[in-house]
Amino acid sequence: MKKFVIVFIFCLLTNNLSAQDLIKTLSDAFKNNTKLNAERASLNASRQDVNISRGDFLPSITLSGDKATQKNTNRTNTQGTSLLDSSATPETRSVLVEQKIFGGFGNYNNLRRSKLKLEYAKLELNKLEQEILLNAAEAYYNLGYNFKNFEFNQSNVELFERQVESDRSRLERGEISLTDFAQSESSLAGAQAKLITASNELVSGKKNFQKIIGSKAPEEIDLNFLPILKIPTNLQTATSIAEQINPRLNLAKIDFEIAKKDLFVARGDLAPSASISYSIKKNEDLSSTVDESEQEEVKATVKWPLFKGGKNFSTVKKARFKMKEKELILKDVFSQVQIDTANAWTTYSSSKGVLDATESQLKAAEIANEGITLEYDTGNERTILEVIQSRTLLLDARTSFARAQKNFAIAQFNLLASIGDLYLDNIN
Repeated sequence: MKKFVIVFIFCLLTNNLSAQDLIKTLSDAFKNNTKLNAERASLNASRQDVNISRGDFLPSITLSGDKATQKNTNRTNTQGTSLLDSSATPETRSVLVEQKIFGGFGNYNNLRRSKLKLEYAKLELNKLEQEILLNAAEAYYNLGYNFKNFEFNQSNVELFERQVESDRSRLERGEISLTDFAQSESSLAGAQAKLITASNELVSGKKNFQKIIGSKAPEEIDLNFLPILKIPTNLQTATSIAEQINPRLNLAKIDFEIAKKDLFVARGDLAPSASISYSIKKNEDLSSTVDESEQEEVKATVKWPLFKGGKNFSTVKKARFKMKEKELILKDVFSQVQIDTANAWTTYSSSKGVLDATESQLKAAEIANEGITLEYDTGNERTILEVIQSRTLLLDARTSFARAQKNFAIAQFNLLASIGDLYLDNIN
């Protein structure tokens, strides 16, 4: 009982540490990714566009002033009469207040468009965040597989090294033939070649991890740890969720709505506009003889662009075509999201089946290798070739199971990303 408790506590601590490693990896990717930081800056810019559009509803106030120095030089006119020098320093100060009353609902549609673009920027950030999470998870579990593959091949080399030494002694005693010993040496050389490949793949995996995550790669990763993710119970549920929250689909929806607003804005340019303004202007001449004047004006202005070389009408037609384009793109994205979700679900389902199958394969290979090796070592009717084959099958079974573990974990992340529900808070 006490032993069971100790094992349980150890497993619990191990899982907790593995969860922390995974969460740290994903958090580092969030923190260090330059694309994410750039997208966050773009989102802040979109927020300011909304403020700019709101400003179009408010009056504009312009304060202006100027001061000049004028000097006339003494001259003689055509009649020979002398003209005296004179100078003047006129000053002008004015205040202009303008308020647009109507502009074909242009201000309103511009504001709605800027708000839609803000939502678009939020979704772009959300989409990129999920892509980064998926890439980080792939880098994490691929590196975990690289660690395991290297470990298995290193262990295999060590086993064959011990076997070669054992077989050399048996050859000297005349228990095996030179051909048998050559097979043993050949197997060692093959195992060493596989170890070199596994070592190179591990180095590449670490570099890829560092590139994607932006931090140093860990020295080990527990492939046995699988995070608890909120996976839908069936494909129909997964597809239904994707149709509601998938950021790619919602981006296409907003893009279509923006195109609608662009059409409304273009039509607004054909409508009359009205504004009202108030101005006060004061002129002052600060010369020897002071001359002052003050002028106030209240003005209502109505403009109706009847013809601009056909540009306005072409702009409306262009906006209408763009809206049709965005509508067709939306339909295409909708279908693609359904396809991607179905493919991701198939991959997830099949990877679970492969994981179970390779686990059974591994258990059988371990039992077979243990039995064959024992029988060979005790001098039973087992050949070196049978031992080599059993160890090869065991290595294949180990790497296949590790690969299946990696693929199953990534398939879960990929499914949630395809749905649009991959968030750091949902990973435990």
